[in-house]
Amino acid sequence: MDLSQIQKVIAEFERERGWNKFPASQVFTHLIEELGEISRYITVEEGYKAIGLGHDAPNMDDLPREFAQVFNLFMQLVNHFEIDLESSIMLELEIMKKRFPADEWIQYMNERES
Repeated sequence: MDLSQIQKVIAEFERERGWNKFPASQVFTHLIEELGEISRYITVEEGYKAIGLGHDAPNMDDLPREFAQVFNLFMQLVNHFEIDLESSIMLELEIMKKRFPADEWIQYMNERES
């Protein structure tokens, strides 16, 4: 399934439940809440939050669902503003290719590792 098809499936899912009627501000707030849940996995993985020292281990089996929830809420916002996300992404990639030349960036990243 390509991105356009996924966007349509999610839009239909929203309409069937009336979720397309929620204001963008509420969907955005929910998106930020779900991103915060992903941040917990990151802070544990990087050792900022130490398991057993005041923090419980997050259930790693739930992480894929957290990403799916973020993606669905993001798509709900995309649909709210009637954006063709697939076309927008392809256009932005072309702009970024010119703005951030691969050869220059790979050299920069290699130098950072040294």
